[in-house]
Amino acid sequence: MNVLVDDKKMLVLPELTVLLGNAANAAQVFVAAARPAVRARIAGPNGKPDRALADLEQHVVHGFGWFASYAELLREVANWAAALEAEGSFGEVEALLAQLLFAEYGAQLAGGIPMNQGEIIRPDQLTDDPQALALLDAPALRTLVRHGGTQAVKTAIAGHLANARGQATLERCGLDSMFDMIRDQFFDFSQEKVAPFAHEWHLADQLIPLPLIEELGELGVFGMTIPEEHGGLGMGKTAMCVVSEELSRGWIGVGSLATRSEIAAELILCGGTAAQKAEWLPQIASAAILPTAVFTEPDTGSDLGALRTRASKVDGDYRINGNKTWITHAARADVMTLLVRTDPATTDHRGLSMLIAPKQRGTVAEPFPTPGMSGGEIGVIGYRGMKEYELGFDDFRVAGGNLLGGVEGQGFKQLMATFESARIQTAARAVGVAQASLDIGLAYALDRKQFGRPIIEFPRVANKLAMMAAEIMGARQLTYFAARRKDEGKRCDLEAGMAKLIGARVAWAAADNALQIHGGNGFATEYQVSRLLADARILNIFEGAGEIQAQVIARRLLDEGN
Repeated sequence: MNVLVDDKKMLVLPELTVLLGNAANAAQVFVAAARPAVRARIAGPNGKPDRALADLEQHVVHGFGWFASYAELLREVANWAAALEAEGSFGEVEALLAQLLFAEYGAQLAGGIPMNQGEIIRPDQLTDDPQALALLDAPALRTLVRHGGTQAVKTAIAGHLANARGQATLERCGLDSMFDMIRDQFFDFSQEKVAPFAHEWHLADQLIPLPLIEELGELGVFGMTIPEEHGGLGMGKTAMCVVSEELSRGWIGVGSLATRSEIAAELILCGGTAAQKAEWLPQIASAAILPTAVFTEPDTGSDLGALRTRASKVDGDYRINGNKTWITHAARADVMTLLVRTDPATTDHRGLSMLIAPKQRGTVAEPFPTPGMSGGEIGVIGYRGMKEYELGFDDFRVAGGNLLGGVEGQGFKQLMATFESARIQTAARAVGVAQASLDIGLAYALDRKQFGRPIIEFPRVANKLAMMAAEIMGARQLTYFAARRKDEGKRCDLEAGMAKLIGARVAWAAADNALQIHGGNGFATEYQVSRLLADARILNIFEGAGEIQAQVIARRLLDEGN
């Protein structure tokens, strides 16, 4: 039996998972019904979406991406609940979290989704069709909105959180036992080796200690998704998500260490020659070398096709000239995946190539000792531990044999092939940061006493914690769904983008609410929650800013059927 809770008593509701499924379906049908109206607003003379019109209608286009992402998240939560019920493990905790999430997101679907703090997209901005709008008041959605998020529900969730303090997760995640064991292993590792020291490292703006990186290498973190024949564990993206989540729960800097290895390995696996795979993948998997991704340039941002760093062929090798920025872990890295323009006659993505560019590992005293390469640190408010840099290249040399794939002009295509994995992992990191915020907010709410009792007993505090838990559960399920699709060899750029889009906002909301629970203490840098707020903020910017992500999602859906 499932439970639905109202303000007065526990009500037995045998069909909660059916209700969730029907509500999720109503959201999906609304998105499908709104699509023609949104598409018509940006249609050119040929009836196809016009880029210039889409830019003029960004609020509506991006908003459609948000509605579609909400609908997908609700569907995955409903599927998760149904799968747990089928195996007899859909308990009270899972039911409470699911109904609270549906109550809140259902209300937002009907009244307006916050794309950020000051931009709300409302359903009647997508379509004015009364029949389409009525879908958001479907009986299942209406029931959950009215009864699924009452104070009793939130209080009950807060009680479960208090009882489960210190556990890896509150709810059953729906993964098989192998992934549960991986989670437990990395939860314990992170709580012992990362979390107790993360704030000290952050405040001192220190690089992550090399012995910790070596330990992570021994655990296989950097070769998690690299096939066994190339020295990795070959465990797939779902395992990567679980590991990234738990390490980021300790500190996002540590959770992000493997991102550069993941990107480099994906580039080489998808686009490299047999010789390049044999040379580089085992070294990446073992952490014998640390890679960094060198793509972004000043003034280009997300417009990678406009980059200007040149690679000229001289005596069979490449000489690189230009500038890059926002390069993570650049000083300590041993090799760069370097996106350059090899065809000077082009001005778009068609002239770009990817190089595997070795460099000397830097030190604190001499961060960039490699000839032809210089750099300067960019100070950042959070996401520390690897440091960010601006780089300059002045006749920096790369062997001709290190052209990825051996064919020029493939760099942009090769890079696009990595975006699914990078965004899935970013979503997992976001879930980890959100979970850390819940952990720290909960601990403070249990320990801090005001007016003679723990502040968790005050509803406005309990409600924040309950909503954190519900949103984390939803973001987690959407992330796992994207990872499963990737593991099955299916296209998942849409699902990965949705997971990243919502996960980033969930992380920010959780960190902000955890800080609010701390009151004035949260504003003091000595408290860990101040770091979490700074760390969470980057998630809506890198690997595709929220605006770009919503646009990509919407355009993909609006372009379908052309």
